[in-house]
Amino acid sequence: MPIAQLTVVPLGTATTSLSDTVTAIQRAIVKTGIKHMLTPMSTILEGTIGEIMAAVMAAHEAAFAAGAGRVSTSLTLDDRRDKPTTMGHKVQVVLEKMKL
Repeated sequence: MPIAQLTVVPLGTATTSLSDTVTAIQRAIVKTGIKHMLTPMSTILEGTIGEIMAAVMAAHEAAFAAGAGRVSTSLTLDDRRDKPTTMGHKVQVVLEKMKL
């Protein structure tokens, strides 16, 4: 299952605080139904390419709807096809190796 890292940066807002806009973005992602994980600097998405792209579009548009005059959106996509993986599995593998 593809995994993506999404970063949406609202620009041209009335304040330097971004939490209200980030909240609107997260609400839009939740509405898509995609599996996701909020981190301090980005959101990790797990789903089909179509689901990921729908969530990206929803997040991007939510930033504008929240009042941003400009939005910079970055997407990093990990589409592994030789064997299935999940975002939880990727973290677990590293944590297990750290126990060495």
